[in-house]
Amino acid sequence: MVLEFAGGLLTNSLALLSDAGHMLNDAAALALSLFALKLSGKAADARKSYGYHRFEILAALANGAALFVIAIVIVKEAWGRLFAPPEVDGGTMTLIAAAGLAANLAAAWVLLRNSDVKHNVNIRSAFLHVAGDALGSVGAIAAGAMMAWFGWYLADPIASVFVSLLILRGAWSVTRQAVHILMEGTPAAIDLADVRRTLEAIDGVRNVHDLHVWTITPGMDSLSAHLLIEDGRDEQAVLQEALTAMETRFGIEHCTIQIETNRLKHAALKV
Repeated sequence: MVLEFAGGLLTNSLALLSDAGHMLNDAAALALSLFALKLSGKAADARKSYGYHRFEILAALANGAALFVIAIVIVKEAWGRLFAPPEVDGGTMTLIAAAGLAANLAAAWVLLRNSDVKHNVNIRSAFLHVAGDALGSVGAIAAGAMMAWFGWYLADPIASVFVSLLILRGAWSVTRQAVHILMEGTPAAIDLADVRRTLEAIDGVRNVHDLHVWTITPGMDSLSAHLLIEDGRDEQAVLQEALTAMETRFGIEHCTIQIETNRLKHAALKV
């Protein structure tokens, strides 16, 4: 980051400066992701009965929002340079961008090897930051080569816009997933209709209602449901079968299931 910032000032390259700014944001984002990961392991207490797992989602949301801001700033600066591209030292810019690429690829490799990038939205947001930086460095290398060989200085702001589009793509993905979790959305890997059919297929179950499945944090899904069963059925046997089905078929271990018979009447639920 420091190398690219100094190189951007030295070579007058917006592509390097924008990538350095992106990396500055990423340094903070990685620190926030690490802090969230540590805090999420804190035990539940009387005020936080689910624990602190959701802090990872809040960190991912903050990272996504920061990426949007960075991308807008880069596009705004690049727009002015598109009409009057300044002269840039393409050769030096290419060498500095190559060093930045090597650093980002090393960081991405560490995250892929040691973390759950696919399922943990917090770790995924950190990885997208690093991957975006790596692709930004590739764009800066290409722009530097174009300017060094052909003197086409318009490549610099174009590379900056390329970096911003990469940032926006990652920001949208992370922010959308974080908001979906915070809104108690159904996990992407869970088909709610299939969950309902599985519960209704249990012998003795007449009706399934007030069914909800949501994510506390990636890899930790919860379910709540009401099962109306036939009178005279063994309630505990039905409950055990339902719990087993949810765990073995859908991987949901945290289940709250209310068993009901015709004798129980409760008000209509709003959701």
